[in-house]
Amino acid sequence: MDAYVDPTRETFGDFRRLVEEGPIHMLNLVRLREHAHYPDGRKASGVEAYRSYGRESGPIFRRLGGRISWTGDFRLMLIGPADERWDRCFIAEYPSGAAFVEMIKDPNYQKAVIHRQAAVLTSRLIRLKPGTSGDDFG
Repeated sequence: MDAYVDPTRETFGDFRRLVEEGPIHMLNLVRLREHAHYPDGRKASGVEAYRSYGRESGPIFRRLGGRISWTGDFRLMLIGPADERWDRCFIAEYPSGAAFVEMIKDPNYQKAVIHRQAAVLTSRLIRLKPGTSGDDFG
């Protein structure tokens, strides 16, 4: 499994150029390391490091109007690579793409993200435009 932890400069630029009014959803699929990899060598499990990330980044996320709109527990990869499994699956909602960018640029968030980088083995972060829920597949 390839390691995807941070966006590339190019994809973050694409994100910023995607102008949409209103809320955005960010689908998060996260696989944690067994042992966190901190640059300074401190010891923690991936779960502990990710919890630290949540504690420190949560107030910034909420201050900017963010909320978790859906969360679930991974059970089985029915279609897709059999070796992919996810420890955290959730959709974060932001009032706008600009709010997400503001969070990323916040100095306190930049300190908190060190825990995420230490904790995450690989992840997928997918920007979505919220649609209308209903009883058909669209």
